[in-house]
Amino acid sequence: MRVLVAYATRHGATAGIAERVAAALTADGLSAEAKPVEEVKAVEPYDAVVLGGAAYMFHWLKPAVTFARRHRKQLEARPVWLFSSGPLGTDLVDKDGKNVLEATRPKEFDELTKLLHPRGEQVFFGAYDPDARPVGLGERFVHHMPAARDALPAGDFRDWQAIDAWAAEIAAELRTG
Repeated sequence: MRVLVAYATRHGATAGIAERVAAALTADGLSAEAKPVEEVKAVEPYDAVVLGGAAYMFHWLKPAVTFARRHRKQLEARPVWLFSSGPLGTDLVDKDGKNVLEATRPKEFDELTKLLHPRGEQVFFGAYDPDARPVGLGERFVHHMPAARDALPAGDFRDWQAIDAWAAEIAAELRTG
């Protein structure tokens, strides 16, 4: 079984998650590869797809959404899983008592769930390097406001155990049909 792990990333943290998922699926006996959505020309060669994207301000990166819409028919015909990365820090509950991973679910997931009928979705913590070159208008704005930039927790908060566990769930589901 061939699995595509397609992703959209700005600074590489989401690419790291996609690569880890592909490696875990491969270690579990599946043939998996991680590719940026911009490099995927066709979905047909794959039996299943894991599609991920970074989320900023509750929105999935546009290349991931565009990919899902463009390949909608092909994605509907095979097992699909969605993931997002983005929240920073390690707190699972915010100041209002809400689950951080649920509260930061990208707004586009509602539309994509109706379009693609994914078998599952997951939000993972991301990473933030305040010294990284800003990409996009929002990041440039924050970069020039030290108080805003310093308010974001810096570091790599990706939970590799959670990522591996999710990949193992996908592998188990694909093996059992």
